Amino acid sequence: MSTITLVGTRLAEAEQEFVYQGEASACEGCPYRDQCLNLSEGVRYRVSDVRDGAQTLDCGVHDTGVTAVEVEPVGVTANVPAKNAYAGSKASLAGPCPHTECPSHEFCEPMGADFGEDYQITEVKGDPPHDYCMLDRDLTMVEFAAEDD
Repeated sequence: MSTITLVGTRLAEAEQEFVYQGEASACEGCPYRDQCLNLSEGVRYRVSDVRDGAQTLDCGVHDTGVTAVEVEPVGVTANVPAKNAYAGSKASLAGPCPHTECPSHEFCEPMGADFGEDYQITEVKGDPPHDYCMLDRDLTMVEFAAEDD
């Protein structure tokens, strides 16, 4: 189900994804707080529609202002331990990885998923983009279910 919210104009593009980080100190006293702060912190969202005719409003966080969009929670693509990783099961991330140059790093530490949490797997995507895991982990790329708002 989609939610109408305000996002920075740089994010206000259909199919753009972001992880909602919650309230910033600059939000204090803002007249648009109720329209901006209506998402769940730490959840990954995709802009499904930019509202036609929406005006750009001044914002203390976004230097180019904010505008109205519709967003929907989306799943997170992640690498998880291959053992018992199948659609319908639950899995958690393998743990932090210091190898930021690895092509899989963004999937081993994906935005929108936390270490130590279990997530429902909706799809097994297959092999991760790396040729070799520098931590010697046997990983599989999966899609976690979108969180319900």
